[in-house]
Amino acid sequence: MRVLIITSNPPFPPQQGGALRVYGIIRGLFQQQHRVTLACFVDVETPESYTPLSAICEEIITVPMPARSKLDRIRDLAFSRQPDIAGRLNSVAMRKRLRELVEQHEFDLIQFEGIEMVIYLPFIHALKQQGLTRAALIYDSFNAEAQLQRLIAKVEEHRLKRLPMAVYSHIQARRIARFEAYICALADAVIAVSDEDADALRAWRPDRKIYIVPNGIHTDEYIKHPQKLNLGDQVLVFTGKMDYRPNVDAMLWFTSDIFPALQAHLPDLRLVIVGQKPHRSLDGLRDHPNISITGWVEAVQPYLHAASVYIAPLRMGSGTRLKILEAMASGCAVVATPIAASGLNMQVRQALRLAEDAPAQIESILRLLNNADERAFLGNLAQERVRTGYDWDVIIPYLLDIYKDIGVG
Repeated sequence: MRVLIITSNPPFPPQQGGALRVYGIIRGLFQQQHRVTLACFVDVETPESYTPLSAICEEIITVPMPARSKLDRIRDLAFSRQPDIAGRLNSVAMRKRLRELVEQHEFDLIQFEGIEMVIYLPFIHALKQQGLTRAALIYDSFNAEAQLQRLIAKVEEHRLKRLPMAVYSHIQARRIARFEAYICALADAVIAVSDEDADALRAWRPDRKIYIVPNGIHTDEYIKHPQKLNLGDQVLVFTGKMDYRPNVDAMLWFTSDIFPALQAHLPDLRLVIVGQKPHRSLDGLRDHPNISITGWVEAVQPYLHAASVYIAPLRMGSGTRLKILEAMASGCAVVATPIAASGLNMQVRQALRLAEDAPAQIESILRLLNNADERAFLGNLAQERVRTGYDWDVIIPYLLDIYKDIGVG
C-alpha cells in the first residue's frame, strides 16, 4: 500500500502530541511494509539534518512554512467566516507540491493529520473528481476542535481580563463547527482519538461513522533513559508545549490555587515545568524560587524519571493527552483532572489519581508525596496498563483494519 501523510511539521523529534502521533503512524506503517511519502512544512531558518524519517519514508516533501501576520488574522476574523485555525497554514506552494505528488504517484490513501492540514482535503478531493487520483481521503483529527474551543471559552469567561479570549473562542467554536461538518462529510473516513471526540464529530458524518485510533507511544523508550537527573526529593513535574492555551491555563491555575497550599505543608516542594516556547504569561513564575521553567529540552524522559509526582491539572482540552501516557510509561504516579484523563480507557484511568478541583488536587498530591509505597504501586501499574493499551504495536492493527474497512490495503 502506498500512503501519503500530510502533516504540519516534520514529526521528528516526536516531542509534542501531534508529532508523537504522526511519527508513530509512519513508523508503524513502515514496519508493516507499506510505502509512506511525507509532505510537511519546515521553518526556512532550520537547516535540514538526518532524522530516522529518512529511513522510514520513501520520500519526504517539504515546503517553507507560510507567514501569517497578526494583521492577517485580524482581517480574517473580521471579514471571513472561516475559523482562524483553517488559515494558519494556507499555502499556494503546498498546493502546487501536492498536485505534483498525486500526478506523479498512484497513492492508495492520503491521510491529513490534524485540522490545520485538513484544509488541503477539499483541494485533493477536487483533483480526485478530475480523475487525477483514486486515493481514499482520510481526516485524522487530533481533537474535536469545536468542542475544545467551547471548553476553553467556558473557562475563560469567568475571568474579566480573559473575557476577550472567551469571546474569541465562542466565535471560533461556531466557525470550526461549520468547517468540521464540511470536512467530515467530504472525507472518505474520519478518525478520532477517543470515544468522547468521536461522539462530538459523529453528527457531521452522513453515516454517523467515526473510527477511533487512540494516541500512542513507543513504551519501551520510556522505561529507561541514559540521562539521569536529580531534581530533589520532593518535585512535581508538568510537561507540554507551553504556548498551548490549555497547558498555560493549567500552570497558571496550579501555581495560583494549588501550589501555595502544597508548599504550606512541604516548604521544599519544587515544581518543574518542561516544554518548548513558554508563553510570556508564565514569565512571572520565573521569580519563584521553587518553580523552574526549562523551555525546550532534548528529551522529557529524564524529567519524568526524576519526578516524585507528575501533575496534569488541565481544565480544558480534548483528545488523548499524550503527556499523561508518557508519564505513566515512565513509571510516574500521576494526579490528573478528569478533563486531562478524558479519552483514556478505564484500565489506564484506574492507574492514576483523578482530582477535579483545587482541594482534591491538594489532597491527592500530598497523599502521594507522603507515601512512597503508593507512588511505586501506581507507577508500576501505570507502566503495565499503558504498555498493553497504548503502545503503537497494539494500535497500528486498529488503523490497518480501518483502511481495510474502506476498501484499502
